[in-house]
Amino acid sequence: MRKNRISIWAAALLLISTSSIAQKTENRLPEWALGGFVRSEAIDPIISPNKDSRFLDPVSKKEVAWEANDTFNPGAAIKNGKIVVLYRAEDLYGIGIGFRTSRLGYAESADAIHYTRRPKPVLYPDNDIAKAYEWPGGCEDPRVAVTANGTYVVFYTEWNRDVPRLGVAHSKDLIHWTKYGPIFKKAYGGKFFNIASKSASILTQVVKGKQIIIKTHGKYWMYWGEHHVYAATSTDLINWEPVVNDKGGLKELMSPRKGYFDSDLTECGPPALMTDKGIILFYNGKNKGGEGRDSRFNANSYCAGQALFDKNDPSKNITRLDLPFLRPMKPFEKSGQYVNGTVFIEGMVYFKKKWYLYYGCADSRVAVAVYDPARPSAPDPVE
Repeated sequence: MRKNRISIWAAALLLISTSSIAQKTENRLPEWALGGFVRSEAIDPIISPNKDSRFLDPVSKKEVAWEANDTFNPGAAIKNGKIVVLYRAEDLYGIGIGFRTSRLGYAESADAIHYTRRPKPVLYPDNDIAKAYEWPGGCEDPRVAVTANGTYVVFYTEWNRDVPRLGVAHSKDLIHWTKYGPIFKKAYGGKFFNIASKSASILTQVVKGKQIIIKTHGKYWMYWGEHHVYAATSTDLINWEPVVNDKGGLKELMSPRKGYFDSDLTECGPPALMTDKGIILFYNGKNKGGEGRDSRFNANSYCAGQALFDKNDPSKNITRLDLPFLRPMKPFEKSGQYVNGTVFIEGMVYFKKKWYLYYGCADSRVAVAVYDPARPSAPDPVE
């Protein structure tokens, strides 16, 4: 009898222990978060390099294979009832990420399955006001959104291989763009003009079925940043003022966490979204390569996270996911010029009552994952 009691007690302990481990590793999304997002297995990746595309570069005066090496890190928007994906394309002329010239390509889809690409880039270094900031590195990593009156606003990294700066351009058709140069050039007498700045996620909201740029407290609001999450405001969608702390420095709203998937970077992703629960910031968390990393995920990998900010005080971070909702799992997400793996989210659109999330795969291709609120699914598992 005693042996039976011991066996029963041991079995109970094992069950409790196993259940505890499962709770620690099971990935569930809280009520405020979006997802899970399901990959489109039949079509991913939707955009891959094309060695046949040619473009007469206006700066070098040479014909270049502008999307031959890599196509990745996309923004996305809706135009005339179709999805438009603006993706970063690197040419063949250089070695390593950031040492080729990047231009933005255009792909369009009426059904989110079949994508038609324009043969030439739509935003690229030219002999214009932005040349000093964009040449020879190019135009990188677009995030795009639209105003209520139909003006598309794209934020992208202007890379001259000296200092990366956030630049902005406006368009009515996503093809012809007016550049305005670095967004922090005028703020505080140019105090933040020469700092490294990347990754702008402007605040949006779904209004009457359409995701548009909105104001909060009378101004446009964006989250931005690669290492920490910062913020900035604007009255004209061109010139932006960073939010500062009481010492006049950049105010850090969110930072990396030791032991988590975002232990190295918290880099802003697609346009932020105002919801009833608060503001959701979608971001890219980079895992450390050494001490302090999350051992459940590959060292130096990029996974996708979500953070919740107060809708009345958008600078106040309430909470964030402890586990990524999307992580490198597929071969095309782990093989490319970034071998540690990335699902680098930058574009998201509300299309036919579903959310389409576009992301870069290993800095080499573009894929899409879909969230259907009517048929919610689980986020990526933790293995």
